[in-house]
Amino acid sequence: MILKFKQLEKLFHEIDKQLKAEVNIYVIGGAVLLYHGLKPATKDIDIITADDCNYVAFENALKSINFKPKTPTGIYKKLNLGAILERDDYRIDVFNKTVCKMLALSEGMKKRANEIINHNNLKVYLCSNEDIFIFKSLTEREGDLEDNISLVQHGINWTIVLEEIILQINTSGQDVWITWIGERFDKLEEKGINIPIMKDVNKLRDEYFNQLEQKYQK
Repeated sequence: MILKFKQLEKLFHEIDKQLKAEVNIYVIGGAVLLYHGLKPATKDIDIITADDCNYVAFENALKSINFKPKTPTGIYKKLNLGAILERDDYRIDVFNKTVCKMLALSEGMKKRANEIINHNNLKVYLCSNEDIFIFKSLTEREGDLEDNISLVQHGINWTIVLEEIILQINTSGQDVWITWIGERFDKLEEKGINIPIMKDVNKLRDEYFNQLEQKYQK
């Protein structure tokens, strides 16, 4: 369990020492909420890389400081994890380019990310609250729903959320994941959370089911 982001800052410095070339990583999970004071602790450090070179170099750096690979089990099998690596209290879930085979690290996500660490070789970016909200709307791990609620209560730009959802559908060809987003939004509304873009999401969801129905009627 990680209680303070400073613990991660020390870890990132340790990783930087193992790198021979520049590596950019994007933090996309609970660690960002920890950084912003929206979460008291986090179990996992969710990292996504933009390409194979960054992914391999980062994974090798972790292994060189005694992080051990672990085989994904349970819900983690569905996340399309590139690797799970553990050392002591640290668990790092590393994704390469996409999460759940559906959510891609888009150019918009990279532009919205905030660079917080710039070492000799390791550059660490925190993904925006909007993009983390989308990410956590696709996952079913313990605490993800509560993290969604914390992000909404802190304040997110719903226009950005909707634009990124539409972009992901149009570019990934995986429009089925709008049903996952819709289900999470349904649960949030049941918890009393107002979703200003709910009508738009329902429209996208209806379009998916209508297309699916037409496909099977042919």
